[in-house]
Amino acid sequence: MELKEKIEQLLLNVQKPARYIGGEVGSVVKDKNKVDVRFAFCFPDTYDVGMSHLGMKILYGLKNNVENYWCERVFAPEKDFENVMQENNIPLYGLESLDPIKDFDFIGFTLQYELSYTNVLNMLDLAGLPVLAKDRTDDMPVVVAGGPCACNPEPLADFIDLFILGEGEEVNLELMSLYEKMKPARDKRPEKYEFLRQAAKIKGIYVPAFYDVSYNDDGTIKAVTPNIPEAPEKITKRIIKDFDKVYYPDSFVVPFTSIVHDRAVVEVLRGCIRGCRFCQAGFIYRPFREKEVDTISRQTKYLCEQTGYEEVSLSSLSTSDYREIEMLLENLVDYTDKENISLSLPSLRIDNFSEKLLEKIQRIRKSGLTFAPEAGTQRLRDVINKNVSEEEIMETCKLAFLGGYSQVKLYFMLGLPTETMEDIEGIAELGKKIIDLYYSIDKSKRNGNNIQISISTATFVPKPFTPFEFEPQATREEISAKQKHLLESLSSRKIKLSYHNQDVSVLEAVLARGDRRVGQVVLRAWEKGCVLDSWDEYFDFPKWQEAFDECGIDPEFYANRFRSYDEILPWDHLDYLVSKSFFVRENKKAHEAMTTRNCKEGCSGCGIPKDCGGVYCG
Repeated sequence: MELKEKIEQLLLNVQKPARYIGGEVGSVVKDKNKVDVRFAFCFPDTYDVGMSHLGMKILYGLKNNVENYWCERVFAPEKDFENVMQENNIPLYGLESLDPIKDFDFIGFTLQYELSYTNVLNMLDLAGLPVLAKDRTDDMPVVVAGGPCACNPEPLADFIDLFILGEGEEVNLELMSLYEKMKPARDKRPEKYEFLRQAAKIKGIYVPAFYDVSYNDDGTIKAVTPNIPEAPEKITKRIIKDFDKVYYPDSFVVPFTSIVHDRAVVEVLRGCIRGCRFCQAGFIYRPFREKEVDTISRQTKYLCEQTGYEEVSLSSLSTSDYREIEMLLENLVDYTDKENISLSLPSLRIDNFSEKLLEKIQRIRKSGLTFAPEAGTQRLRDVINKNVSEEEIMETCKLAFLGGYSQVKLYFMLGLPTETMEDIEGIAELGKKIIDLYYSIDKSKRNGNNIQISISTATFVPKPFTPFEFEPQATREEISAKQKHLLESLSSRKIKLSYHNQDVSVLEAVLARGDRRVGQVVLRAWEKGCVLDSWDEYFDFPKWQEAFDECGIDPEFYANRFRSYDEILPWDHLDYLVSKSFFVRENKKAHEAMTTRNCKEGCSGCGIPKDCGGVYCG
């Protein structure tokens, strides 16, 4: 019996069977007899989550745009289908061909969040492959990984053959081209060591097996040393210099079943000008680059026409920082209104929310507005370089209320460096001031609804390649005390408060800043059954604690310890172009509550080269 027939007979036994059969509109099916390189693009989470990811859509289209390359999609099965696979000896397969991915040339993972790491191991195992790179032989696929978490790949170094650092549109094709050239025949694989040795010469490719790590007596890293001549001492990330002309798909795969973000998505800019000291994405995606208004408009219209989607979202880290935002919205709203398409505008900034922008978004969204002050007091907002004043927050809320809005969602972090209980009280006080502001406005200019304020708090996680990479994470006891104090400080029933799971944040901090020794904990946790850790119903922190204990690894060493400025960090041999000296300067300024101007206002000397295509570089 063919694998397809076997799968089809079993799908009635699982929830959302459409996740596992492929055949969606927009999916790419090729004649494998005419294909020279096959790539299994694995998103280490469920179909619902992975199909919403823009990066996967871009690289899927990019690779399939080459006639003799075939990229297929692969997602982590939910527990019910995983059990069916194991009971019926079904290996993990690509959705386009339904072929086992162990027969492909590449298996590639996108690492979007740290709690997906055990899913990577689980998917390799479901594919019928050893999870440790050293155990995989020449007749097995090359396992690669990229994405934002690849900026510290060390916890996964034992499992991945090579990592792609930075933006993937160019380097992915270079890697596949090298593999094609090195294949002795269409149905033969190149010798893996030799391929990895040649791949290490490509800018942006990191092969962890070609580097040895030594440690000091106190557990800190002594040195990271290349062990072959081809391995550079520093591996530099890849950047797309001309963002306006980079490949962008003209169609998406349209799922048969509901997914997290089921809509067309157009990327308007990449990078961020702001320099918020906690924000990893804001630094690893530097420099700031934009598409032209005409490019965005053309891509929006074409995607909606090709997919039939009735909603389109403008994607970026800070959409309202787009230089021609009002012109862009005027252009797009005329089209979306005419075609009855909903336009979503996420990532709004408080400090550039104008009356003209409000007029535009009133035609776009009719529900509440979401902003992220991050901290409750001006002092702490200066510490994190948020560069948003309380006056700007209040003025933005006033504009929104005068525009008929009555729902505001505010995001904050607990456990930020230098945070005090007064800063916690400031969150509650800010919420109360916003409520008072709403009721101070003439009733005729409000929509008549009662004000609703939602305050969401997450535990601060220090991340690599940020000015706070040196900082300790607050302990569980400290966060619990701050959560309790915030709850006690809230006096209004019109404020709804929610917390994030602090056990998740602790694990995220360990994995984010871990070294290679943490890999054994990931392996042990997976062996204990930890998978789909980002899902509340599956997350099992006691098993992770057991894994740390059995491996003799202290999570506090990674999560709750301040790092000296001269300590060698696990990612110091990787170059994301923002200099460590800049992060040190910014960390010192944070402890003095001094702010740094954004890129638009003037260069702050972060280290990004002038020839990288940045709008404000040079």
